[in-house]
Amino acid sequence: MSPTDGQGNAVLRVRGLNKSFGSNTVLRGIDLDVPRGKVVALIGPSGSGKTTILRSLNGLETPDAGTVTVGARGTAGNGANGAGGGAGAVPQLPELTLDFGAKVTPREVAALRDRSAMVFQHYNLFPHMSVLQNIIEGPVRVQRRPRAEAVAEAESLLERVGLLEKKDAHPFELSGGQQQRVGIVRALALKPQLLLFDEPTSALDPELVDDVLVVIKELAEEGWTMVIVTHELAFARQTADEVVFMDGGVVVERGPASQVLRTPREERTQAFVRRLLHEI
Repeated sequence: MSPTDGQGNAVLRVRGLNKSFGSNTVLRGIDLDVPRGKVVALIGPSGSGKTTILRSLNGLETPDAGTVTVGARGTAGNGANGAGGGAGAVPQLPELTLDFGAKVTPREVAALRDRSAMVFQHYNLFPHMSVLQNIIEGPVRVQRRPRAEAVAEAESLLERVGLLEKKDAHPFELSGGQQQRVGIVRALALKPQLLLFDEPTSALDPELVDDVLVVIKELAEEGWTMVIVTHELAFARQTADEVVFMDGGVVVERGPASQVLRTPREERTQAFVRRLLHEI
């Protein structure tokens, strides 16, 4: 199957991505396009390669082959309304292509991380730091932005997700849902071109899921470009522009969310969707 049409407007272009861990091949020639301002949801059984794709897009895994291209940034196109809550416009950076069939340098990996930001399944907040310190760590230490600017933007983003009063708290003082919202704010504070979510609600108690999903839906409405790994099919149907179903390290089916999740064409997709809907 061909990837998404409209490649000229794609923020992300992945071609021929392969990855093995020893004798276990987890990605087999993955192609993926994510147009600017769109949301792509990756679904599929555990071990299908979804998280490995995300980690490859953030420099946390090094594929064995393939290319990843992140398009040029603009002040209009990702969170164009100021990244929500007054966080400021996303700055411009030139297009970046990493060819994993050749030697990828640490500088190229750092440049990839400067264009994408990950929201992890288990929050990954620094336990010894306050909420505010967790958020400004990247902008100040990695991006070398003025501390006062980073603090002001962090406080604006915390207010936007209803957590400004928690800025001096430590992660252990927060609920799981609050920690995940802080994780989202930490990603937004980096002003990335691409937001990556790895099962953002799977570690939460059921009653805490909605608060996190609401924030992600708002980001989608604001025009952030996102790739989301999720098992929340109802959420994917409401939020994603495109759903990609993976199994065995390959893309089995892709298309509009309403089509893939309501009337999937492939038998393997049909069986997966039926099972998850039955479990809800």
